[in-house]
Amino acid sequence: MEYNGGSVVAMKGKNCVAIASDLRIGNQALLLGYNFDKVFRITDRTYVGLPGLATDVSTLHERFRYRVNMYRMKEDREIEPETFANLVSSTLYERRFGPYFIEPVIAGLDSQNQPFIAGSDLIGCLNFAKDFVVSGTGSEHLFGMAEGLWEPDLEPEDLFETISQTMLGGLERDALSGMGVVVRIITPDRVIERTLKTRMD
Repeated sequence: MEYNGGSVVAMKGKNCVAIASDLRIGNQALLLGYNFDKVFRITDRTYVGLPGLATDVSTLHERFRYRVNMYRMKEDREIEPETFANLVSSTLYERRFGPYFIEPVIAGLDSQNQPFIAGSDLIGCLNFAKDFVVSGTGSEHLFGMAEGLWEPDLEPEDLFETISQTMLGGLERDALSGMGVVVRIITPDRVIERTLKTRMD
């Protein structure tokens, strides 16, 4: 889990949800790049963050894309965030004896515009959270920041400020994450994407 580094956070707001990822990819302490976004679009209102081993990130992203496309063709509708979370869980559990080194974070809005977030461990055990989910090498530090800053029913701009401060504060204390942050706020009518500058050392 610490070979390439990286951290992801998702938070609930009032009829909105946010997911943020750092942009660093490394070979342990050696920096390889600073444009490795670990959050991927699944539908217009569902995103998944995949912190962990970089090769497994690309493998799982393609596998999820394939399975979501198959779902869309069979069901003739977009997949709901909770259904996608269960798809993630079953995909990881299939490989439980030789797991993918990924701890996914799912964030999205359902058809009633209710925010949904969930996290998972390596073998697909889901954690349905009411407030926030943290994952990756900086999760211990991010958990403390999020615990102190998050409040219920945040509006999109307040949610952006909260998740940004959580990421910036948490990544200061984790050498394997950082090099910038990309934040996405998912609202009923649009997705706001912003990139934050962080320390580059």
